[in-house]
Amino acid sequence: MGLGNELKEKLAKRAAMEVKENMIVNLGIGIPSLVPNHLPSGFPVVFHSENGIIGVGPEPCVGQEDEHLCNAGGFPVSLMKGGCYTDSSIAFAMIRRGKIDLTILGSLQVSEKGDLANWIIPGKKVPGMGGATELASKAKKVIVLMTHLDKNGGSKIVQECTLPITASSCVSMIITDRAVFTVVNEQLLLKEVFTPYTLKDIEETTDARYSLSPQVKYIG
Repeated sequence: MGLGNELKEKLAKRAAMEVKENMIVNLGIGIPSLVPNHLPSGFPVVFHSENGIIGVGPEPCVGQEDEHLCNAGGFPVSLMKGGCYTDSSIAFAMIRRGKIDLTILGSLQVSEKGDLANWIIPGKKVPGMGGATELASKAKKVIVLMTHLDKNGGSKIVQECTLPITASSCVSMIITDRAVFTVVNEQLLLKEVFTPYTLKDIEETTDARYSLSPQVKYIG
C-alpha cells in the first residue's frame, strides 16, 4: 500500500528526530531520502553514499543537476562544502569498519526480533541488494521506514520473515505510517501511535508480538 507525499514527509520528519549532531548517516532510497528535508539548515551531519560520496548535499534544483553526480539510487544530488568523492571500495570500507552511526532504510518485512528483509521479492528481477547487507550488519543504529501494511493488506511487521533475510537482529527502530516501535533485546516495544490510529488498530494490523511502552505517545 503506497503513501501520499504528505504521509511520506510525516515519516521522514519523525525519522529526522533520530539524527544527532555530527553523525555519519547513510540513507536508503525512497522515503529515507526525504529525511534531510526535515533537518535545520546547516545542521552538522555528514551524509554518506555507498557509491562514493562523503558529504552528500541536497537535491539540486531542476536544471542544475550534474549528470555525473548521483546517490546510490541513481538520483541527482549535490556535494556539501568539505565533502569529497571516493571510489566505491572506500565507501564500503567505511561501512564495514563500523563508521556509519545511523542508516535509515526501507523494508519489505521486519520481524519481531529485528530481522530485516528488504532486498528481494521472490520471482521478481532486482539489480541486487546494493549495500543493504553491510549497512544493516555494521551500522551502529538501523531505522526502518515503511508502510505498516503491504499491498495486499498484510502486516509487514511479522513474527518471522517469510522473505529472504538481509540481516538478522539488526533493526533498532521501526517507523510506519501507523506507529513507532523500538527493538530491545530482540523484542518489540510500541512507543508511539500516529493519529488517527488507536492501540486497537495497531493490535489488529500487526502480526508480530509486542509490548506497550509505559507511556505510549500519540503523535500527529
